[in-house]
Amino acid sequence: MKIVPVTELKNLERSVEQNTEIQRKAVLDILQNVKSKGDDALFEYTKTFDGVSLSSLEVTKSEIDEAISSLDPNMVDIISEAADNIREYHEKQRRQSWFFTREDGTLLGQKVTPLDSVGVYVPGGTAAYPSSVLMGIIPAVVAGVEEIVLVSPPGKDGKLPSAVLAAASIAGVKRMFKIGGAQAIGALAYGTESVPKTDKIVGPGNIFVALAKREVFGVCDIDMIAGPSEIAVLADETANARYIAADLLSQAEHDPRSAAVLVTTSKVLAEEVSMEVESQLAELPRRDIATEAIRDYGVIYIVKSLEEGADVINQIAPEHLEIMTKDPMSLLGKIKHAGAIFLGEYSSEPVGDYFAGSNHVLPTSGTARFSSPLNVDDFTKKSSVIRYSEQALKENGEKISAFARLEGLEAHARAIDVRLEDK
Repeated sequence: MKIVPVTELKNLERSVEQNTEIQRKAVLDILQNVKSKGDDALFEYTKTFDGVSLSSLEVTKSEIDEAISSLDPNMVDIISEAADNIREYHEKQRRQSWFFTREDGTLLGQKVTPLDSVGVYVPGGTAAYPSSVLMGIIPAVVAGVEEIVLVSPPGKDGKLPSAVLAAASIAGVKRMFKIGGAQAIGALAYGTESVPKTDKIVGPGNIFVALAKREVFGVCDIDMIAGPSEIAVLADETANARYIAADLLSQAEHDPRSAAVLVTTSKVLAEEVSMEVESQLAELPRRDIATEAIRDYGVIYIVKSLEEGADVINQIAPEHLEIMTKDPMSLLGKIKHAGAIFLGEYSSEPVGDYFAGSNHVLPTSGTARFSSPLNVDDFTKKSSVIRYSEQALKENGEKISAFARLEGLEAHARAIDVRLEDK
């Protein structure tokens, strides 16, 4: 890995904006076809892009039962325990409606309501991601969403991976569809004969999925436009170089555009980590991907102090941040911008990916400056509640009318005046 002075600091600018107009046009064409042709378009695109002709888009109960029975029972137990941990964590995030009354009799409040329906996209292709299933579904279940729909591209056998189906069933989803890509996003946004229209779409995907989510925003809500994964480690001389190298590579293996950054006060540690990364890379099954990511987006910054290191982290605003210092808790208050923060040498990033309970759908490409991990709030909406009293209107009506006339909205003012005239 490159070791550079902090004066050469660069932000992690690898967002989905780096797409071509050709890709966007293809996405627009797909969305329009799904909107106008419904299921016929979905069958057509599944055959074209996934190489499989389906007789039905929806996963049957027998397919789900078969998937669960085909897995190692120990693995089912592990998925179930992870689901319990995720559910426990997200239960803490639930908000309640609230109300208060003023002395003049006015009642004000906020009513929290779960969304009616949510679509969860799960990537497919060469790998299965049951962890993404749990992370997308469980917060929606905890929020009280009534209809949760899972979509994921089928394999060449016309089925979804057993682990995905098992995780979805464990998480509480009853409707699953064998569709992927931009066409799946279109189906969830517009609805088809088979796929119900949903109010929100969550979950990561390739550039076509990301572009499709951007295009349908407004027709429905979306969680975020996710870019390539990233990890930053803030460390002092007490940190273990082998652990840091392993954690940096845990993200580098995701994608050639994944970023892996070490910020440290120790030049000795920097050199040790650089050598460890090279050594561990040679043994990775996905070393070609990880090697490219480390070459293009792997960097080690040397800082004068941990306080300066925290400033660097806040400028980067990483998706994942590990703090490996003598006293990591003392630095937590200095971190303003990070999607997930892992404290101490035993809090390896994959702990959060799979099992601890926090959500691994996180803001990327610096968007942790203004956004949060996927959470229960993402699956609810809030309504203001106002019951103004007669006394309050008498006391404040003329002020309200004056404010309305200041803005040139006479009808607004008169809506108040007619009530004052009756008193």
